[in-house]
Amino acid sequence: MPNDISTSDITQWILLDIEGTTTEIAFVHQVLFPYARDRMDAYIQDHWQEEVVLTALSQVKATLIEEGLNHPIDAPSELSQILVRWIDEDRKHTALKTIQGFIWRQGYETGAYQSHIYPDVPKALAHWKETGKQLAIYSSGSVEAQKLLFQYSIAGDLTPYFSDYFDTRVGAKQESESYILIARHLGCSPGAILFLSDHPKEISAARNAGCQASQIVRKSTEEVGSQSVNYFQTLESSAFSHFLEPQLLNA
Repeated sequence: MPNDISTSDITQWILLDIEGTTTEIAFVHQVLFPYARDRMDAYIQDHWQEEVVLTALSQVKATLIEEGLNHPIDAPSELSQILVRWIDEDRKHTALKTIQGFIWRQGYETGAYQSHIYPDVPKALAHWKETGKQLAIYSSGSVEAQKLLFQYSIAGDLTPYFSDYFDTRVGAKQESESYILIARHLGCSPGAILFLSDHPKEISAARNAGCQASQIVRKSTEEVGSQSVNYFQTLESSAFSHFLEPQLLNA
């Protein structure tokens, strides 16, 4: 029987996923991904000798070797082709996510788009901060991309609410060890963290690490993973409104 997922006295940190939790999945897949895909080749060409691309190149080569695909990458176009293929596969690779973040910055700063934020999110963030909770993000997108998404949102700049950000450099989101490392970084026990995500396997990993965790189910979010969403305590529709006092809902 699932436990009550309201924040408790032991909860020090609220750790949030992004896609399907704070932000519509369609914004990422229909706006951000195509924007990066269309500009990947030009970005790699323009920055081929710069540290960010050289680091990504090294990471991609290492992954190919691990996968038994010792394919040489001697030209910018070869690297961009691999990264574009990984975009289409929605691969959670640190090199791809890092490059995407730098490309997305151009879009945000030029006003090409603003990030989607569910309307109940800003109220929940404000409520949590007012009640003494610390807030952090854990997403497969790079820390750079996370900060941009919350800075350039349709709800305004939300970055002042967050004290820390984590990406795949801390580990995969479906691995329990990642949440233990996050707790260590935050200086608290895993049990002092409440993790909210739309993905069942991420919820399982967080719980196995000792965190409090609950699945967020939005109306527009399709069921993910092989487990039924009903396996977990879920929050549907205006999910974050669960954490607000009744008088705040209509404020």
